[in-house]
Amino acid sequence: MTATTVETLEPEAVRAARPAPTRIPMSRIMGVELRKSFDTRSGFWLMASIGILAVIATSATILFAPDDELTYESFATAIGFPMAVLLPIIAALSVTSEWSQRTGLTSFTLVPHRGRVIVAKLGVTIGVGVVSMLVAAAIGALGNVVGTAITGTDTVWNVSVAELAYIILASVLGMLVGFTLGVLMRSSAAAVVGYFVYGFALPPLSMMLAASQDWWDRLQPWVDFYYAQGSLYEGQVSGTEWAHLGVAGLIWLVVPLTIGLWSVLRSEVK
Repeated sequence: MTATTVETLEPEAVRAARPAPTRIPMSRIMGVELRKSFDTRSGFWLMASIGILAVIATSATILFAPDDELTYESFATAIGFPMAVLLPIIAALSVTSEWSQRTGLTSFTLVPHRGRVIVAKLGVTIGVGVVSMLVAAAIGALGNVVGTAITGTDTVWNVSVAELAYIILASVLGMLVGFTLGVLMRSSAAAVVGYFVYGFALPPLSMMLAASQDWWDRLQPWVDFYYAQGSLYEGQVSGTEWAHLGVAGLIWLVVPLTIGLWSVLRSEVK
């Protein structure tokens, strides 16, 4: 009988023979998350509704607004309301879809670092918000030109670039609230209802409390994030108002989003 010796590879050689796979770049993850927003039929029509609602609001302004009120501010205001409702819902659904449609197991298996997936979703959300508002602003500008041409009045551009930038920032902040609710709740229905409570139920209650209680009237700008964003729509933001926005944003965005991310990174994905 002859003895056969088997050479064992050194650990370094084994590691050299089986290199670690290359990390998926963030740009590719963001590209995938962007495609998720359009790939499904519901996602496509949800995104298309941004332009559809902007056209409807512009047409309604041309048809029903008095001739002397056909200004760019009127069109921007008309378009701003449906955008304020729709964009945060899109942001919330971009997160909750992983759980409601049960795609999270696939996403977090392909990219085990869940934080990178959430960051990619956040980047896509901000990008969609900015582009959507620019498209809506362009539709409003076209409506301003067409509307004044039909009525024979002068075209008035009474919204400056800075004011438009503030409006876009306010819309992005609204989307971030929806995104935060999505990360916290991870349920589409709960996140949407939560945003409607935040955007339409709490502000009137806060205003009523401020009108009757001096202590809340003084505290409201610091803790009411919806109220603090009002200065952005006015087109002029002072240093104090930036401080109000920052403190209220810390309470309503940073802290809840941190808690939500902590929960997402540690919860079981089914």
